[in-house]
Amino acid sequence: MTYDVGVVGGGFAGSVLAAALARNGVSTLLLEARPSPGFRVGETLVPYASSLLRAVARRYDVPEVEALGTLRSVERDVSARCGVMRNMGFVLHREGLRQHPGEVYQVVNPKVVPDPPHLFREDTDAYLLDVARHHGADVRTGTDVTDVRIDPDSGVRLRTADGDDFAVRYVVDAAGHRSPLARELRLREEPPTLRHRSRAFFTHMAGVLPYDRTPAGRLNGQPSPWHEGTLHHVFDGGWMWVIPFGNQRQPSAGSVCSVGVVLRETGGEVRPPEEEFGALLARHPDLAAQFEHAAPVQPWTSAPRLQYSSRASVGDRYCLLAHAAGFVDPLYSRGLAHSLEVVGALARPLIDAARDGDWSAARFRPVEELQRGLLAAHDDLAYASFVAFRDYDLFNAVVRVWTLGTVLGALAVENACAAYAKSGDEGVFAAALPGGAHFASLAPLARALCEEVESGSRTPKDAAERIFAALGAADYVPPPLGLADPADRFFHNTPARMVRAARWVRTEAPEETAALLKGAMAGLVRERLRSRRRRQGDSTSWSHRQAAR
Repeated sequence: MTYDVGVVGGGFAGSVLAAALARNGVSTLLLEARPSPGFRVGETLVPYASSLLRAVARRYDVPEVEALGTLRSVERDVSARCGVMRNMGFVLHREGLRQHPGEVYQVVNPKVVPDPPHLFREDTDAYLLDVARHHGADVRTGTDVTDVRIDPDSGVRLRTADGDDFAVRYVVDAAGHRSPLARELRLREEPPTLRHRSRAFFTHMAGVLPYDRTPAGRLNGQPSPWHEGTLHHVFDGGWMWVIPFGNQRQPSAGSVCSVGVVLRETGGEVRPPEEEFGALLARHPDLAAQFEHAAPVQPWTSAPRLQYSSRASVGDRYCLLAHAAGFVDPLYSRGLAHSLEVVGALARPLIDAARDGDWSAARFRPVEELQRGLLAAHDDLAYASFVAFRDYDLFNAVVRVWTLGTVLGALAVENACAAYAKSGDEGVFAAALPGGAHFASLAPLARALCEEVESGSRTPKDAAERIFAALGAADYVPPPLGLADPADRFFHNTPARMVRAARWVRTEAPEETAALLKGAMAGLVRERLRSRRRRQGDSTSWSHRQAAR
């Protein structure tokens, strides 16, 4: 048979897309090279990504996808091996010195937002493959695509390492860096058209001490325990992530954490990961305390260069999806959100093409523009952040640019979800672009200022003041949230802050911002009530089952 769409790569993005297409009547083939899902990084689901999951699930009627958006539903429906993500924390370290208690920053999820999870990808990727299969996708695992032949007039032929041939009318490559389509069509740009340069090594470890229990971690005074979220240790030249699983319970010696180190790529000698990790700990004493008794539970994985880009991600009968098109850096956990942004934009034109037979490249050009914009924005922010890691004042400013973007993005998606529930008009999602137009100038500004810092033509202090001044001048940023205040090290939306922000929305906010915030908050409140009713229903059902027994 000839399938409408062939999806190559059964990871997070490929499986969500295949499920959405199959659920909407598109004959879909999903080919995954690995026999079964295994170790993958990209485990943090920030609230923005959680909102995007809900948007994709409701827009394309795949409720099983929404189950990944909250810790409660993940534990109930998917896996007990995940964790909780109540905050994004940042701790700055200086080589050879004790960690300064005041050089930290933390973004705490508001109480109105249900706890997102840390995804144990081996389990959640297997779940998503099953969701795609359940909705009618033809899922083939252990099937490695080795050859792609495209005829713009008729479709695509996919050949596998086993010699099987498949015919599809359109191919979506979701295979990440090893994209067979990028290889066959020679789409990779060399060098990548990205300013940022970094490399990484990562694994899962047991015996990692919660940072809150280290001598330095006890002194930071942050509102939410570091161990209940994704922790970033940042230092001149790079950063480390610590993503704990099972952290919604009392951690034990056997608890597993995802641990990874990202370093500026300089072209110099690269040592084995074990050696580099040990040397990094030796240079930062308060970082070493967290790993005194830690050990990998699987071999380290190395990525000599993380960045890659493509000269095109859309063409005749094909699309490179998300990380198949390009990648910048795992900093700020943008990966899952990026994938969902593109899946949401790509699924509708694919569904329409399967119905009317128009597979022309022009129909999918907005997806290419979206992907280029996402890569460029993250490239700006990652580059600026790596420069800022050398100076707390500058990092304190740059990290607020990310905070504003993720908060505005989540609010825009929540507002769209609320509007869609009322109208059923999919057009509301097209307007919910990441960060919105207000945010568009801040990441380029941060990058330009940090380029001057790196060249020596501007001091870090002056660059930081310029960024905070831009945040203070932005009339769409609620002053009660403290984003423009350098002394406010914790983005923590307490009830009192929320009341002051609500008053600002009623009396001072620009009309567009007021409408966005009102729609988003009303939608979040409705979601909270819906979740509460669902829990009560679950409790009632449990009581009835017990009585029947």
